[in-house]
Amino acid sequence: MDKRLLDILVCPVSQGPLEWHPERQELWSRSSRLAYPVRDGIPVMLEEEARELASEELDA
Repeated sequence: MDKRLLDILVCPVSQGPLEWHPERQELWSRSSRLAYPVRDGIPVMLEEEARELASEELDA
């Protein structure tokens, strides 16, 4: 994930920052507890495409 892109992207739900998790190819929003997929290098920033983060994932 390009650092410049990560610096300008925000969660569409909470408007909070995102964290890149390359092992899962996801952008995480801790504030909204959602993980947005990155497909073929393109972030899919749609709430209906995101999955809910489990408490264990957030605590790690």
